[in-house]
Amino acid sequence: MDGAARAFDVAGFQGTSLSDILKEAGVTKGALYFHFASKEALREALVAEQFAVWSPFRNGPDPGVQTVIDLLHGMAKSLRENERVRAGIRLVVEQSTQKGANPAPYLTWIDLFRNCLTQAQGRGDVKPEVDVDSVAKFIVGCWTGLQLTSDVLTGRQDLTRRTSDMWNLLLPALVPPRRMKRFLPDGSPEVLATAAAPTAGSAPAGTSRPRP
Repeated sequence: MDGAARAFDVAGFQGTSLSDILKEAGVTKGALYFHFASKEALREALVAEQFAVWSPFRNGPDPGVQTVIDLLHGMAKSLRENERVRAGIRLVVEQSTQKGANPAPYLTWIDLFRNCLTQAQGRGDVKPEVDVDSVAKFIVGCWTGLQLTSDVLTGRQDLTRRTSDMWNLLLPALVPPRRMKRFLPDGSPEVLATAAAPTAGSAPAGTSRPRP
């Protein structure tokens, strides 16, 4: 998967051949087919790697607004440091610009954020008039565009700063003023310091969705 990630990250799905993957991975065709039936199967496995960012939050406190903030900062860190995640996101973007695009990764993030915000609203951390479904969709769309712009302009070197900017603008619209001091738009240091790198074997999107 690391070899496939390096190849896809450079040339995308259509521009990468099985020979390119074999060369990057340093394995035989038989060894590759022992683990993955096709190039498409490798693509789906890499697309699923982005959801490993949820791992540090599985046994944490009740999910809510800070969870969503920290997840996006974790993704920003992963996009800079983890080639599997970078390749997976490139593959998702490529699919989204082609006929028959795969909506599953977007729907998974929307579902996860909606659940976090719904629980937060029940505790009074999100304004009662806020439509959490619309907000979840907005956050996914906004941050997707943010990371693409950051990639073009700075190679994602400013993505953490841009993510903080997004939350500084968005939090006042979501959170009651009396609760604002509870949340850190720059992310929780103790959570981000232990953000796990994605590992092989993560379940494909739509197969085992992370649930708060």
